[in-house]
Amino acid sequence: MIKYKYLRLNKYKKLRYLSINNQSKICIVFLHGFMSDLEGNKPKSLLKFCKTNKLGFVGLEYSGHGKSSGKFTKGNISTWSNDTKKIIKKFVKKRKVILIGSSMGSWIGLKQFKIFSNQIIGFIGIGSAPEFLELLMWKKFSKKIKTEIKTKKIYYLKSGNYEYPITYQIIRDGKKNKVLNKKILSKIKVTMIHGSKDEVVPTVYSKKVLKLFPNAKKKLVVIKNGDHSLSDKKNLKRIINELKILIFNKF
Repeated sequence: MIKYKYLRLNKYKKLRYLSINNQSKICIVFLHGFMSDLEGNKPKSLLKFCKTNKLGFVGLEYSGHGKSSGKFTKGNISTWSNDTKKIIKKFVKKRKVILIGSSMGSWIGLKQFKIFSNQIIGFIGIGSAPEFLELLMWKKFSKKIKTEIKTKKIYYLKSGNYEYPITYQIIRDGKKNKVLNKKILSKIKVTMIHGSKDEVVPTVYSKKVLKLFPNAKKKLVVIKNGDHSLSDKKNLKRIINELKILIFNKF
């Protein structure tokens, strides 16, 4: 049974989170994707791995996601990065950190290096999507869609079985949160994992992230026939294996 908890930030805002093994020296911090939560296969598999190996695990649902309070359409990269910062400060404290960012979570993970670079010893990106709001959405939207977003302040983007409410404010905020223009000099281990058949985010985005780390021990893992989420049993096993290598082995 997974014990979800809540951190109340103020009278109106609380974040749902998971935290185990708070005394461990290393803590895995999982950052989920856009409109996702902590109930997917990835966070559950990582939590199980951390329990088995007596590692710390911390995960949160950003405001407007999952069971955290707030409206999704009011949130943005600045808000969700700040939520993440607060959770890390509260539950990870001064421990060593391995960040695991899924899709948008990778972008939010990159934002944490400004604050916690001395603690971060490893970074794993899964289908990394830094700056996707501008590069994969805004720049590819037609004039008609852009006009609709500017006038109505929102556009409902259909993708597969999902519908994503894209607000004008989140697009503008995304432009203020660029991460692909500044090198991160940390001498850490960085592994990017990407599905070869990811139809949401091209593999080149994982390569863009690796270029940000000139001093890191870097690795790109392209999973043959893998999709964007990489959430089936076989792919989860591969992700866990890469985490094991990052923690216990040299590469």
